[in-house]
Amino acid sequence: MDEKISLNGVWQWSAADSDAVHPGTVPGSVLSDMRALNLCEDPYWRRNEYKVKQLFYKDYTYWRSFSLTADQCAAAKAVLVFEGLDTLATVRLNGEVILSADDMHRTWRVDVTGKLQAENTLRVDFASPLRYIEAKDAESDIFYASTGCQHGNTYLRKAHYMFGWDWGPNLPDAGIWRGVSLRLTDTAELRDVRLRQFHEEGKVRITADIAADVVNADAVLEAVCTLTAPDGASTRLTVPMENGKAAAEFMVENPQLWWPNGYGAQPLYTVEIALQSAGAAVDSYHCRLGLRTITVCTDKDEFPGSQFAVVVNGQKIFSMGANYIPEDNIRGRVTAERSRRLIADCAAANFNMIRIWGGGYYPDDAVYDACDEYGILVWQDLMFGCNVYDLEPHFEENILAETTDNVRRLRHHACMALWCGNNEMEWGWASWARLEGHRPKYKADYIKMFELLLPRCVHAADDQTYYWLSSPSSGGSFDDPNDWERGDKHYWDVWHSGKPFTEYRNYKFRFCSEYGFQSFPTQKTLDTFSLPQDQNIFSEVMESHQKNGMANTKIFTYISDYYLYPKNMQCIAYISQILQLKAIQYGVEHWRRNFGRCMGSLYWQLNDCWPVASWASIDYDGRWKALHYGARRFYSRLMATACEKEELSPEIDYYIHNEGFAPRKAELTVRLFRNDFTTVWEKTIPVEIGPFAVANVLHCDFSDYLTDEEARHSTVAEYRLKENGEIVSRGTTLFVKPKHFHFAKPSYKATVTEKSNTYALHITADTYASYVELNFRDVDCVLSDNYFDITGPEGVTVTVDKAQLADCTAADLQEQLHILSVADTY
Repeated sequence: MDEKISLNGVWQWSAADSDAVHPGTVPGSVLSDMRALNLCEDPYWRRNEYKVKQLFYKDYTYWRSFSLTADQCAAAKAVLVFEGLDTLATVRLNGEVILSADDMHRTWRVDVTGKLQAENTLRVDFASPLRYIEAKDAESDIFYASTGCQHGNTYLRKAHYMFGWDWGPNLPDAGIWRGVSLRLTDTAELRDVRLRQFHEEGKVRITADIAADVVNADAVLEAVCTLTAPDGASTRLTVPMENGKAAAEFMVENPQLWWPNGYGAQPLYTVEIALQSAGAAVDSYHCRLGLRTITVCTDKDEFPGSQFAVVVNGQKIFSMGANYIPEDNIRGRVTAERSRRLIADCAAANFNMIRIWGGGYYPDDAVYDACDEYGILVWQDLMFGCNVYDLEPHFEENILAETTDNVRRLRHHACMALWCGNNEMEWGWASWARLEGHRPKYKADYIKMFELLLPRCVHAADDQTYYWLSSPSSGGSFDDPNDWERGDKHYWDVWHSGKPFTEYRNYKFRFCSEYGFQSFPTQKTLDTFSLPQDQNIFSEVMESHQKNGMANTKIFTYISDYYLYPKNMQCIAYISQILQLKAIQYGVEHWRRNFGRCMGSLYWQLNDCWPVASWASIDYDGRWKALHYGARRFYSRLMATACEKEELSPEIDYYIHNEGFAPRKAELTVRLFRNDFTTVWEKTIPVEIGPFAVANVLHCDFSDYLTDEEARHSTVAEYRLKENGEIVSRGTTLFVKPKHFHFAKPSYKATVTEKSNTYALHITADTYASYVELNFRDVDCVLSDNYFDITGPEGVTVTVDKAQLADCTAADLQEQLHILSVADTY
């Protein structure tokens, strides 16, 4: 008897204060089931969040029955495995309490040998997380909570964002959020498979340390280990198990190396371990490996401070991406397909890394599988963020167990670049006034947790992945953790302090792992949570979907600095997205111009967990904002950038960037033109750039062409970088702020042509058009480019894959197309 029985699927559930019984889904959650049955209002619609939150002052119970044969009941060992219980859960089997759980991030294994019957009832009671944290907070001397987050959440090992954040709602859901299974064995069960890879010249040695819980001491056990290469060729080894342990080793000659997105391919090897007794399989393990080395270089170099550079297969790369937050506040809506689409969108925007932020939960395997396949490195925070923790014995037990569980689950993934202890806690203790006044014990607890216990815990489970103490950090022990010349940096003076975008250029950070700028989602997304009469940004509804205090006012402050007053909500949302793109572009291009000194940009944030005004570049409904299209451009491996001597200066330097292994030859054209497309100056030069290099290739002083006010207000500088005759990078620079530029309202012409696998949209205008947005009334899709400039009568052609638009024709697209640019917004 060696089998695994899934207990997922349909369960029954009820609220503690009700006799009504409802069907539910496991894995899932109370809120998922309520919404599926229309038992509560949509928490994302208007201001329903506050009503729905009240439901989590209640307790809930889930239960199901399952039948077993006599042989199954008589198994020598039976273990119930709960991969995720959220969070305060009491589990009963046939009326007997078998588990009291209080950590969402743990996997819970319960030995139920001898407790099984022919007919069984499994029941899980969930206590209210709100009542729990409010009671703990009432008796606590910890007074800090992160902006927008409910006090007391620090006492519960539950995803912090569920209690609110400055971009998310307070909806502390509950339920069986990951799978449940029953493991039965008369022989043995695999307990751990640990894979390591050791790289030598032209080959890789892969070792497997295998551990099993042996039930039948007389059984002769062996591990059959198979390594399958990406081309299907396989190697098999059989090794005996001795005292429940075995070790196997593969040598891969001429390995196919795994590279991040943009640097090479992502070949994956498959490892299968079959635990056998007398030729019969009793348990198995399966995973995929990417053969690569990844570390972080923090050595001294010729610049002040020290490096912080990710090194893959010996090559230092510029890390490019954003911060990932949980994909939804309603857990049941997070699917493998949805996660895969999000990671595909990262790859499409030329990301090579995401940072999985520490205030959520460890994502499902699907996220890491997709990152392996698309070449997206993962900076993985442990699940601690912006909090003060009390390191008492049970808390210590929980955090060590949850860390071990998740490091073991994730360590084999090719994408895993580094583990990081927490988000912003070292910085908080070192610098934040809001933490002053806490007992010294809590600061000492921080050191014990993140510089002693957790590093040792991570290393014990994974000694091949780099561990970084906190983010930001300069190396630990409160040594100026947000120093811009060491370690990684969180920079918020642009946005939170209202500084102009040009402020980024005053700093040459080593690695900027958090910075951002807010925008509103597109009109379609606004319509999913608000009525037309709500769509004034200072209405109660709009302010309820803006969790960052005075942020709507802040958006308008930045609008007033750069653009004329937008005429309606659609235009406000559009202009806010343009500002968001411009803000992040200023930072990224500056840091990439300082390649070698600066080696990373991870903006805040990639995604939303509900429909909201936020820092995200992809909104809750999966629609790309202007920033995500901008990221596709400013994270390009080969590109040009323009840098004015100072803001609005007539002097501009043009740079070429090559983040790749091969030298590149291209052609740079710089053109000065009036808003009616008239060219007043143009120059084309050949450029050549070596691998992993940046070069200033052209200095232009346009003073002679900007001698009067009219010229400054109607002249644009454009650059185009062509490789093999194709434009690979382009951009424009104005000499006055956009609100002072003499835009004429464009007249557009658009044609949609069907190709074999795409539709081509050709857009022209009769005057210069800035940040042209293409949108469709009834369909959503990702275009090859969007939010682009039209700088000449030839116009711009963009494409869209037909696969995104299965039921749409070229005529449909033509009819639904809506075009917007800056000049149309006032």
